Amino acid sequence: MNSNYDELSWTEVRDIFRIWRENSERKSKDVVDLWESTLKSKINNLGNEKYLVLEQVCIAALDCYRLALAEQCLKILMNEFPGSLRVHKYHAMHLEALEMYDEAVEVLDSIIKRDETNAAPRKRRIAILKAKGQIPEAIKELTEYLKKFMSDQEAWHELCDLYLQEQDYSKAAFCMEELILHNPHSHLIYQRYAEIKYSQGGFENIEQAKSYFCQAIKLNPSNIRALYGLLLATNHIASSVRSTASKKKEAIKLSEWAIKMLDDLYKSKVDEDEGIKVVEDLLSQLQIEA
Repeated sequence: MNSNYDELSWTEVRDIFRIWRENSERKSKDVVDLWESTLKSKINNLGNEKYLVLEQVCIAALDCYRLALAEQCLKILMNEFPGSLRVHKYHAMHLEALEMYDEAVEVLDSIIKRDETNAAPRKRRIAILKAKGQIPEAIKELTEYLKKFMSDQEAWHELCDLYLQEQDYSKAAFCMEELILHNPHSHLIYQRYAEIKYSQGGFENIEQAKSYFCQAIKLNPSNIRALYGLLLATNHIASSVRSTASKKKEAIKLSEWAIKMLDDLYKSKVDEDEGIKVVEDLLSQLQIEA
């Protein structure tokens, strides 16, 4: 446990828990440790806030795979709020952690039946399919989910990841195109889209990758991964038999510029000894990963 938390009173711990809840900070290990060392014995002093704390501890216990502790919290919450969809969702997560997937799905289906607008249980169903290694089924489920919740950017990222696991680069690229529409100022989305196009291969895709690496760099000139991607893409274009003389000239010019930018970034951010290590680490990661 963090030494800063030693010798805290139970009221101080209660206040810390409040701050973490308000800021949506999980701090799971600290929550579990402080609960067991300080707050558990004072639970009845918390009034109605004890249920918020129990919920917080339950989630933290699941994060830390402290399943017995999570079950203790769940029992109290389910006795107090037997009809709560939120508590039932935690129950499903506990079953999922126990690898009781069929039972977890039953609970999630019952939640969805009671509230079809509730996105959380649908996403948990997809997580279970992933945990079982049923990637095509997870893709199908997530595609159906996105028909109802099209603005869920996290879900588009997840669907992209699933398509990449199946090495379906064209559909993964489509997911990133949707994300660009939702968030046109994110250099990381442009970078990832460029990486996927680069991984697809083929002259046209490499050219497209080059353009989107440039856009990522325009939005964030310090994006080292995008600079490396641009370097790889331009080198590929410069050496391709399909390149015209003008395209080769432009690619070589961009490649030289990317090298200069990378060199300037190393010099500005690290001293010489650290720079060598950074360069070695980056070179070891040079392969573009979608």
